[in-house]
Amino acid sequence: MDLLLALGVAAALLAGTTVLGVLMKRREGRAAAAKGERADAAELDLDTLPARATLLQFSSEFCSRCPGTARALGEIAATDADLAHVELDVATHHDLAARFRVTQTPTVVVLDADGNAVQRFAGAPMRADVTAALPPSLERPRTPCVTT
Repeated sequence: MDLLLALGVAAALLAGTTVLGVLMKRREGRAAAAKGERADAAELDLDTLPARATLLQFSSEFCSRCPGTARALGEIAATDADLAHVELDVATHHDLAARFRVTQTPTVVVLDADGNAVQRFAGAPMRADVTAALPPSLERPRTPCVTT
């Protein structure tokens, strides 16, 4: 093979993989619509699903971003009694991970009160994005008391 042709092929491969890497990095942690996945309380080791939402996190032993993601999701869930955070290891819950099409860790799925997936994040999500993906609070807004 001609040296010039080999250098051209190598440069094209390098450019292509760089563009692909940048595109994949931009998508990481962003919200995506869920595709009809569902889980029940027993599969998540819960007695019942919370009334508002469950933050389901798929993790793995060698995931460097999973502990930080778990901490952030736990803090979000602690703000509302109608929220729960469940962290599952993909190695021990591979059937559920396969059903939710987990291809990387962390993967976070927001489940509604019926266990239906409403939003998913591949990679470590931003706290504000997770909060925005939650169903509305069940608490009714307080109306001011008017005395006459």
